[in-house]
Amino acid sequence: MSEFNTSDFMDTMSTQVWTNGRHLVRCVKVIAETKDVTTFTFGMSEPVLFFFKPGQFVTLELEIDGERVMRSYTISSSPSIPYSFSITVKRVEGGLVSKWLHDNLKSGDQIAVHGPVGKFNCMDFPSDKVLLLSGGVGITPVMSMARWWFDTDSEVDMVFAHSARTPNDIIYARELEYMSSRVDNFQMHLICERNEIGQAWGGYRGYMNIHMLSLIAPDFMEREVFCCGPEPYMAAVRNMLRDAGYDMDRYHEESFGETPVKDVERAEKHADMAEEQEALDQDQETVQVSFTDAGVQVQVPVGTNLNEAAAQAGVNISKACGLGICGACRVQVTSGECDMDHGGGITDEEIAEGYVLSCCATVKGDVEIDY
Repeated sequence: MSEFNTSDFMDTMSTQVWTNGRHLVRCVKVIAETKDVTTFTFGMSEPVLFFFKPGQFVTLELEIDGERVMRSYTISSSPSIPYSFSITVKRVEGGLVSKWLHDNLKSGDQIAVHGPVGKFNCMDFPSDKVLLLSGGVGITPVMSMARWWFDTDSEVDMVFAHSARTPNDIIYARELEYMSSRVDNFQMHLICERNEIGQAWGGYRGYMNIHMLSLIAPDFMEREVFCCGPEPYMAAVRNMLRDAGYDMDRYHEESFGETPVKDVERAEKHADMAEEQEALDQDQETVQVSFTDAGVQVQVPVGTNLNEAAAQAGVNISKACGLGICGACRVQVTSGECDMDHGGGITDEEIAEGYVLSCCATVKGDVEIDY
C-alpha cells in the first residue's frame, strides 16, 4: 500500500478563506442542546476556512412561505475549528424563522448566509482578564469566545457566568463542565432562576445581582466585560455595573437583535414622525431616488432613509438588523450621494466601490440605486 503524502494532499487542495459577503453553505449537523434549543452546523463541499472574530454573527437568507426572509444569528462555534461554523437557535413560539429552522432545516440542506460581521467580539477588545456574562440563548457569542481561548491554550483569565431558567435549560452544560475541569483559567458559575420539582441544583439561584457578582468575580472591576442576553438582562447588568462605578468603556454587549416590543415601539415612533414630516414635506426640497433594477423612481425629501424610499417605491430591499451591523441591506449607489452612519456591517473597500447599507443611509440629492 502506498504511503499517504500530506504535502501532496495540501498541494492539490485549494483552500479558500471566508470573507464578508453572500455564501451558499450546507447544513452538515443538527444537534439538540435542550428541549427548545438546537445547534446547526454548516460547511461547504470544497475546503473553506471559516475565519471570523469570536462573537460575530451571520445573517441567514431563507425562503419561508414563498417570501425571502433575513435573520441574524451569532456564530456559536470557534474559528479554532475552521472548516465549519455553527449557530445555536432557541425555538420561539410565534417566531417565524426560529420555528422554521427547528421544523425544517436538516442535514444536507443548502441555504445562503451573509457575513461574518459584528463589532461585538473579543479580538477587537483584547484583555488578560475577562468576565463573560450571558442569559438564555445569549450564551452563544460568549461561548464562541470561551471556546476560542480554550482551544488555543490562551492564558486569558476567564470568569464565565451564565443565567438560565432551570438546570434543564442550561445550554452547553456538559461542555462547560468539561472546560472548567481541564484548565485553571476558566471559572464557571451557573445561575438558575428556579429548579423544578425533583430536580437537584447546587448552584446559584435567582437573578444576577451585585452581591452574587462579587462572589462570582470579586475582581470584576478589573475585568473586560462581555455581555449578551435578553434586553432586560443586559439592562440590569448595565445598571448594576454603573452603580458599582465600573468603567463602562470596558463593557461590551451584543446589540444586533431587538425585542418585538422595541420593534413595535419603533414602528409607532416612525408613524408619529411620518405624520409630522408630512406636514413639512410641502415646503421641503425633494429629490428623485431611482431603483434601476426595478425600473421605478420615487420623489422623497432630502434626508430620507433609503429603506423608507424603497418602501414608498414598492421596492423590497433585503434587511435584517436595521442597525447597520449585519450588512444584509447593502446596495450600490451608481449615481449621486448618500450619507451613511453604519455599525460595522460594511468594509472600507465596499464603501469605496459605492456601496451603502440602506438601513442607515440617507439621500442628499438625486440618486440611482442598484440592489
